[in-house]
Amino acid sequence: MSKKPQVFLESHNIKNLNFGFGQFNYHLIKGIASLNTEDLTIILNVKDTQKLKSEFGGNFKYRIYKSLSRYPLFRIKKKYDLWHSLNQNIKVEPFFDIPYVLTVHDVNFINEISDDMSHKRNVRFQEKLNRSHAITYISNYAKASTHKYFKIPNVPEFVIYNGNPITEVDIPKGYIPKTNTERLFFYFIGEFSERKNIHTLVEMLVNLPEYDLVLSGKNETEYGKTKLAETISKLKLENRVHITGKVSDTDKQYYLKNCTAFVFPSLREGFGIPPIEAMRFGKPVFMSNNTSLPEIGGNHAFYWDNYNPDDMAKVVKEGLQKFNTNNVELSKAYETHAKSFDWKKAASEYLEVYRTVLKNHQ
Repeated sequence: MSKKPQVFLESHNIKNLNFGFGQFNYHLIKGIASLNTEDLTIILNVKDTQKLKSEFGGNFKYRIYKSLSRYPLFRIKKKYDLWHSLNQNIKVEPFFDIPYVLTVHDVNFINEISDDMSHKRNVRFQEKLNRSHAITYISNYAKASTHKYFKIPNVPEFVIYNGNPITEVDIPKGYIPKTNTERLFFYFIGEFSERKNIHTLVEMLVNLPEYDLVLSGKNETEYGKTKLAETISKLKLENRVHITGKVSDTDKQYYLKNCTAFVFPSLREGFGIPPIEAMRFGKPVFMSNNTSLPEIGGNHAFYWDNYNPDDMAKVVKEGLQKFNTNNVELSKAYETHAKSFDWKKAASEYLEVYRTVLKNHQ
């Protein structure tokens, strides 16, 4: 009986479930656990093995993540049959040149850190590309922007969309979150950062006096404390903008279910999960007409072409008017679209990538 190939998932970011990479790690692994992987031995590189063992049992083997492995001298020397680097920023690399799959979420660091290709971040990413035997991207936009700035080796490339993490609605009857408003409200969730562009929602709110705005996510950031806070104060909207901080899944589902619309003025997204989560609840979604967002939202979302408060408010008013004339049918269409992004399907596609690379390197 031949030995099963060992597939190593560099998945230590699973510890950060309040961030996109952590969510990606967790839901991909959960999707893989639901599928038949009897032909593979899959090893997870994680810090907290007990939590994952209690959830996934014997589906995986585990290697305890050590931060020292980020440094070249202490790289992992075991020769796995295949190594999957689950995001483009990971510093943990194999010591040896072994079959290697890289998943690219975005190359936003070109805009946010440096577009100098000799910058260490860009050099490190080019090195990851160079050692790859297959590259997966979470959107066509992520693929196109990677090709725009970097030299891509002649290896198989795949676009595999993320799944929607909300598969079942689970809100206890009568549940009310700690931060709430009795008025109609728009909802946003995401890290409070410059690229999320949240202050434009506050400026827009001046033109929509009947609505409040609920903002969730990591808010103790420089942007949250300065640009966003200053905009709220300047426009005297402290009573209409409700900041929740990080929220539980139950709180998030409550806000998504009860908001009038989901609003997402992000400047740069490799994929953009929150708009799809909102559509799962049949909600109209208003978001930026840039990067991956039109690809993900398709004709099921309303788009802002600029961030002038008057223009943004106009798009929202016209979009809500269109939605309200046919809300039952449109809500069903939104839900169907959201359900088309499925983690089990994504996991199946990643497994096929593994098998293809392994077959090519027998």
